[in-house]
Amino acid sequence: MLIHAFLTGNITPLYRTGMKLSNICVRLVGVEIEVRGLENIQLSRSYIYMSNHVSNLDPPVFVPNIPGRCSVLIKKEVFRLPIFGRILKMAEMVPVDRSNREAAIESVHAAEEVLRRGLNMVIFPEGTRSPDGRLLPFKKGPFYLAMEAGAPCIPVSIYGTESMMAKGSLRVRPGVAHIIFHAPVYPTSFATREELMEAVRTAIASGLPEWMRS
Repeated sequence: MLIHAFLTGNITPLYRTGMKLSNICVRLVGVEIEVRGLENIQLSRSYIYMSNHVSNLDPPVFVPNIPGRCSVLIKKEVFRLPIFGRILKMAEMVPVDRSNREAAIESVHAAEEVLRRGLNMVIFPEGTRSPDGRLLPFKKGPFYLAMEAGAPCIPVSIYGTESMMAKGSLRVRPGVAHIIFHAPVYPTSFATREELMEAVRTAIASGLPEWMRS
């Protein structure tokens, strides 16, 4: 399948297989997944999925449950890896360099193009994993992207994974991962990115246990 992707340039079969394997792997280690809110998603649209981030389990639990293909922001250094870096480029993942403002702006434009081509973007607006599960302050960059692209945002609440694979740990404990897809938030409804950011944050917090909201 990998050779087929290299020869044809069609990454979709490889992507689908990777998502299925990811789903199988997390279930094999004892992770059950409860998903709510899929009725809020229109399959014909591209969205920016914005989620809180409490564990390394979040991406393999969360992304395979998103309808349609997704792109994510990945550190530019990873793209230098042989073979894997080429796969990332074929999959239209977006390299990001947070230390360079001009490069960060280029990443925003690249993400806009990905959305225009019909893919979804997955972003963790906190910018890092929460050390204790509580919601961290949001970075403004993702909301600049949303305003520029005019793409609707799907706030996503994740909880349960914080106790299954804590930050700094490689051990996975069995448990239930809860994923809630909230109703879309439209950037065109807000005058500023700060207002948009607050709306997305409020939606994410609404799906979390009380202790995780601040």
